This record gives sequence, C-alpha cells and structure tokens, in this order.
Amino acid sequence: MIKKLQLPLQTVNMVVGFICWVIISPLIPFISEDVSIPPDKLALITAIPVILGSVLRIPIGYFANMIGARWVFMISFVLLLFPVFYISNAATYIDLMIGGLFLGIGGAVFSIGVTSLPKYYPKEKHGLVNGIYGVGNIGTAVASFSAPVIATQIGWQNTVRLLLVLLLIFIALNFFFGDRHEKLVKQPLMKQIKGVIGNEKLWVFSLWYFITFGVFVAFTVFLPNFLTNMYELSATDAGMRTAGFIALATFIRPVGGYLGDKFNALICLILVFLGITAGAIILAFNPPFWLFTVGCLVVAASAGIGNGLVFKLVPQYFNKQAGIVNGIVSMMGGLGGFFPPLILATVMGMTGHYAIGFMLLSQLALASLILAGWMYYTDQLAVSKEVFSSMGQGILVTDLTGKITDVNPRFTEITGYSEDEVIGKNPSILQSGEQDKAYYINMWDMLKEQGIWQGEIKNKKKDGSIYTEWLNIKAVYNKEGEVERYVGTFSEIDSSIQTNG
Repeated sequence: MIKKLQLPLQTVNMVVGFICWVIISPLIPFISEDVSIPPDKLALITAIPVILGSVLRIPIGYFANMIGARWVFMISFVLLLFPVFYISNAATYIDLMIGGLFLGIGGAVFSIGVTSLPKYYPKEKHGLVNGIYGVGNIGTAVASFSAPVIATQIGWQNTVRLLLVLLLIFIALNFFFGDRHEKLVKQPLMKQIKGVIGNEKLWVFSLWYFITFGVFVAFTVFLPNFLTNMYELSATDAGMRTAGFIALATFIRPVGGYLGDKFNALICLILVFLGITAGAIILAFNPPFWLFTVGCLVVAASAGIGNGLVFKLVPQYFNKQAGIVNGIVSMMGGLGGFFPPLILATVMGMTGHYAIGFMLLSQLALASLILAGWMYYTDQLAVSKEVFSSMGQGILVTDLTGKITDVNPRFTEITGYSEDEVIGKNPSILQSGEQDKAYYINMWDMLKEQGIWQGEIKNKKKDGSIYTEWLNIKAVYNKEGEVERYVGTFSEIDSSIQTNG
C-alpha cells in the first residue's frame, strides 16, 4: 500500500515545492506597493530562486538515492520554512533576493521523484511515470493563479505565510506515508559524476532540458510582468493567463512520456523542437495579443511534451547512473529558466523590444532539432552495426570494383582472416581453385541480370584448408537504381576439411 502511494504523494510534494519556488513572481505587483524595487532589479528578483533550485538538484538527486525520498522531502520542506517566513517580513528588495535564493530548495525537489519513482515501475512505464510526476509543475500555475487572488483579500505577506502551514502539513504526510523501505543506492558522488561527465549524450540531454524546462520556468516568471507591461493586463488577469500557459505545459507532460514509451522518443523530440522554433518566431515579431497567445500555447505544448520525452531518454541511456544524470540534466533545465528573463530584460533595455531574445530561443530550438536528428541517425547506425556484428553467418561487403569494404566477426571465425587483412583486397584471396573461370563468369552474369546469386562453393581459409560454404551474393542499389555495392553472406556446410596439396 505504501509503495502505491509514492507516485501521488511525491507528485503533490513537487506541487508544494514549486509553489514555494515561484511565489515571489505572481506577487511582485503587490510587493512593489510596499517594498521599493528598482526597475532594473525586477527580472533578477524573479529569476534568482532558479539559481539554487538548479544547482541543488544534483546533491538532492544523489541523497534521494542515498537516504530515500521520504527523508529528503521532509528535510527540504523543513528548510523551506525559513526563507518563506523571512520573505513574508521583507522590507527591502535585498530581503527578497536573499529569501528568494533559498526558495530555490523548492525547485530542487524535482530531482527527488525522477530518481526515486522509477524504482517502483518496469522500464516500459518509466516515461509515463516520470511524465505523471512532472505534473507537479502545476505548482507554478497554482501560485500564479491563486496568489494574486488571495493577496487581494488578505495581503501579500499573509499569502506567503499560508505556505508555512502547507509545508508543515506535508512534512507530516511524508513522515507517515513516505516509503521507509525504499531501495537505496550508495555510491560516492564524485565516482558517479566521473562515470558520466565525458558522455556526450549527457550534455545533449542537458541542452534539450535547458530549452524545454527552461522555457517553462522562464515563461512562468516572465509572463506576469510582460503581460502587464506590454499588453496592459491587470495583475490578476496576467496571473490567470500565465497559469493557463503553465497548466497546458504541465498536463501535457505525461503525453510526452507516453509518446516516448510508445514511439521513438528522438523522432518525437524533432517535432517538439520544430514546434518551439515556430512558436518563438511568432513571438519575435511583436504580434497582436491573439497571435501572441497562439505562439505561447504552441511553445507551452511543445515544451511540456519535450519535458516528458527527455526523462524517458535518461534511464534508457544511463540505466546505472540515472540518479546523478537526472540531477545534472534537471539542474541545466533549471538554469535554462534563469537566463532567459535576464536576457529578455537586457534586450528590451537595449533595443526597446524582445525580438532578438525570442529569435535566440528559436535558433537554440532549431539546433536541438538538428541534434535530435543526428542522434536518431547514429542510433540507427549503431543498431545496424550490432545486427551486422552479431549475425550467425559470415558477411563481406565489396564496392563496385570488387574490393572488400567490410566484414563481420563471423567472417573471421570461418575464414581465419582478420578484418585488417582483407579490407581493400579482392574476394579472390578466398578462392580454392576448385571452380574454373567459367563458374565465376556465370556467377557475375547472373548478378548483373538478376541482382542475386546463390549456391555451393569451395573456398580456402587462411591456413590453406578447403571448406564448402553456401554463399548468397546480393547487389545493393541506390535510389537511382544503380548498383552501389555487393553483400555476400555465407555459412560453412561441410565440416570435413581437405588440405591443399
């Protein structure tokens, strides 16, 4: 029973953590009435919680493996009590920056669930499970929607203080219902980091999550002020529309995980980055409000699906190091939410509009699309190479001139010739002399006419022994119908060996 509760419990834990993480952003219009905030510090104040929320994801993911999700969630929520209380009594923008930095603990709890929950489910469900857990992102929407509404009734300070009650409740829930017997993985942190740091796929996944989750976080902290300043919406209306963006990106995330379970995740990511590219280009041209809304929704849906897909790929490529890789990838995603608001604010200050910032997003998404296509292509090559190497028959490939370009391990086992000894040579090195010239002329005539030849043939091994094989030769054609190469597959069918006299 306790194990079945972990997915809903940890998902709601993440909701609470994310509410705390972004609580400053939707309350800025209210806080500004009581606290003097320089205009050039607004973007920094809303973005600064992302710093600790990103960096802490690596150690928190590591400790989730070491001591279990139950303890890490409880400790995180206890620690969050202090910055929440401090912010509720903030008198200067410096107070907001200090308290906001430590609110980052709320964003860091994300790496607990993606490390813990896959232990409870088979691999073919990891994408969906991580996608469902990712719905905990809705905490940012809850904050964006509810905080301004509550603040109009009881003030922003008391709105923040309500989080103290919420945190205490969830500390108790985790104490009683967290899994006390979770399977733990104890391995030195630096050893795990060294084991994955040189793998290029780690950094590709980090870039992808930097964009997909970074877009989600950046728009969460950026949209309320953007909508009030650029489109003159009220704080409440801007909060509700931001909540709509967050809700779409969040609730569609399990769809990304499901698609990753059912189809090739890399193909799905190509479509995701195509969507982000198109949406960002729309936003870059300072569109009317309805078109701006369309662009935001396209970006939200694409980013949400992409979030689910990335964490489907992590355990697929890093089965034994999933904890530390989840931490690094999710850290990069968090940092992806820190820089865009600052860049957009800087671009706005220099140029008077946001076009360059949105175009930069579109180009990063386009580069990621290309990377996803490259990884899909190399994966297909790796699969083909694995099949080629594991075939039970000997295989040799020649070019049009008859020179050998590739052989598989079974070829070496049968003939005794290594790959280095035959590459660039003619297959005639295998001839035994048992077939006359007319035999080979007939073989090549049939290949030219029908594109295939098969039959018994006696060949000679490296040690001089003669063996009988069943040989199939097939011509491989290009799109223009011209022969590109020949592929021969053979099996030894006569175990009796005659020695060449």
